[in-house]
Amino acid sequence: MQNMQDFKCPCCSGAIEWNSNVQKMKCPYCETEFEMEALNALNESAMAEQPDNMEWNTQAGTEWSGGEAENMSVYICESCGAEIVTDRTTAATTCPYCDNNIVMRGNVSGGLKPDMVIPFKLDKKAAKAGFEKHLKGKRLLPKIFRDENHIDEVKGVYVPFWLFDADANANIRFLATRTKTWSDSEYVYRKTSYYNVLRGGNISFANIPVDGSSQMDDDLMDSIEPFNMAEAVDFNTAYLSGYLADKYDVDADQSIGRANLRIKNSTEEAFRKTVQGYTTVTTQSSSVNTTNGRTRYALFPVWILNTTYKDKKYTFAMNGQTGKFVGNLPICKNLLFKYLATSFVGVSAIATLISFLIML
Repeated sequence: MQNMQDFKCPCCSGAIEWNSNVQKMKCPYCETEFEMEALNALNESAMAEQPDNMEWNTQAGTEWSGGEAENMSVYICESCGAEIVTDRTTAATTCPYCDNNIVMRGNVSGGLKPDMVIPFKLDKKAAKAGFEKHLKGKRLLPKIFRDENHIDEVKGVYVPFWLFDADANANIRFLATRTKTWSDSEYVYRKTSYYNVLRGGNISFANIPVDGSSQMDDDLMDSIEPFNMAEAVDFNTAYLSGYLADKYDVDADQSIGRANLRIKNSTEEAFRKTVQGYTTVTTQSSSVNTTNGRTRYALFPVWILNTTYKDKKYTFAMNGQTGKFVGNLPICKNLLFKYLATSFVGVSAIATLISFLIML
């Protein structure tokens, strides 16, 4: 009985207790009543829940051969510390991340050779066209940025990614509700019923990407996904000709946390979609165990564009395979106030502003 007294109400998280008047377990806070059989089942399922167990084999990439290393050079950015790998024919250039000069330090040494690469399909001209398209339709964009803005630098960069494959077995408990509303001449009534829904099963994941560069903004890289892995080929140094390649500084072991989070979130979302016929569905607890986990090292094509407006640097990225373009833009405050004052009021104005910001 002690366990039942300590059990949290699934509706409001308050401690429920036995109510002798109704002969049921009852929450003194939200006054929800529970049958003992239902609470026993809920308690048993909660006691059986296990923590996540997500382990990986992070042996990815291969060692460089002597001939391959001799044909490539490493450039170091003195400003942000990025290490850029390219073929030896590339002249001294600028950093694609901070736009400062980078200097050659010598041949490639250490690190791993990628397992695969997705070659660039779109050229610099397409990247500039993507930028111009990205500006269209942005009504709050400062006019001077639109008319006089110029792109400071456009760089084609192979960004390092760790790819995670795994089979996942999951047990997830959802709290679901059904709400019924009716009224009479005096009142509006609402009845909410709560349900404990269990889901369990298997799901497989392939090529979950996690970028391995600390210089590259994670949200920016997530936003230009997906990449078409059907077009990935075995790595060859020839693909680097004419482009830069960022040398990973976040290894596979350090990337496991992000990979596990993506697997856990995707698993919960996939299982949640099977819970239908309810007003609301929220995840209460989940246990995800992975097996057959392996990691591979790949280079993905990304165009990086830098531009400056009012002494602030703006960085944009375009998927060099699909053309998906992302990046934040400045907002003209005068246009914003004028737009809110003349076109919308109250909640409608706020909703429209949020919609605009999401589009950036």
